[in-house]
Amino acid sequence: MFVLSFLARRLAQGAVIISLVSLLIFTLLRVVPGDPVRLMVGGMAPDSLVEQIAAEMGLRDPILVQFGRYAAHVVRGDLGHSFVRPANGAATGGANFDDTTRGERAAVADLIRDALPMTLQLAALALVFALAFSALVGIAAGLRPGGVADKVAFAVSSIFISLPNFWLAIVLALLFSVKLGWLPAIGYGGFSYTILPALVLAVELSPVLIRTLSGAVAAQMSESYVTVGRIRGLSETRIVAAHVLRNAAVPMLNLLGVQFSGLLGGVIIVEYILDYPGLGLLTINAVLQRDFPLIQGIAIVTSAIFVVINIVVDLAATIIDPRLEY
Repeated sequence: MFVLSFLARRLAQGAVIISLVSLLIFTLLRVVPGDPVRLMVGGMAPDSLVEQIAAEMGLRDPILVQFGRYAAHVVRGDLGHSFVRPANGAATGGANFDDTTRGERAAVADLIRDALPMTLQLAALALVFALAFSALVGIAAGLRPGGVADKVAFAVSSIFISLPNFWLAIVLALLFSVKLGWLPAIGYGGFSYTILPALVLAVELSPVLIRTLSGAVAAQMSESYVTVGRIRGLSETRIVAAHVLRNAAVPMLNLLGVQFSGLLGGVIIVEYILDYPGLGLLTINAVLQRDFPLIQGIAIVTSAIFVVINIVVDLAATIIDPRLEY
């Protein structure tokens, strides 16, 4: 019963968040300078043609009217069609944009469906790398606060957090791809192409995970149940593995939910630099091309992912510690 009420409440909150994000993005796209129709037809096209196409596409209607029309399609699962990307996958462009040529333009849902798995794969691998390294360093630091491991963890975190991801992506590409030839760097031709950008993102994630994990473990080690366990004769390994790490997992879970959701936005620069065909690269191209439907579709999908991840994380946290209330 708790699970059903929890899901119903959180899904309702998520629907409100997604609606507000959609409205905000929709409005901002239409008030910032730049006319997407001008990009479609070219700079030499007469103003009369620009206005004619804009009117046919409904881009000159009031914003609330446009949003209402768009929202009615979204609730039916239709995210619209790209302004500039043809369905055949060719270069951007196209001469006619009325409803008779609607099928010639790529569906936003199809473009996102092709790019999203690539980004999810990249984000998941980066999270695995970051968790493995952070657990190794952070747990050791938390078990001996102020010790050598804690100082090493602080130094590593300080160095990693100071490295810009765009600079690190270039340096790692030069080292592992150009110099050593161990990893491919540009584009995508298989799973191995995911490793290099995942390493870049893992370095970006690790400092926060290390400090959070070390702090959580250190806080649990000072709790009374640790002393009681030692008095009862439990081994240090059992105390840490069965009790300390379990209780320290709750703040880590909350952080992981935020970090994984943030990865979907943080991959933009890395994907662009390494030409990785994920949601980040798709977003940058859509912004440069003023492709309103594609930008709006990406915003809705990423918002929905953020909501779902946070619901799953909160539900998992309540399973680990039933005392928590959401």
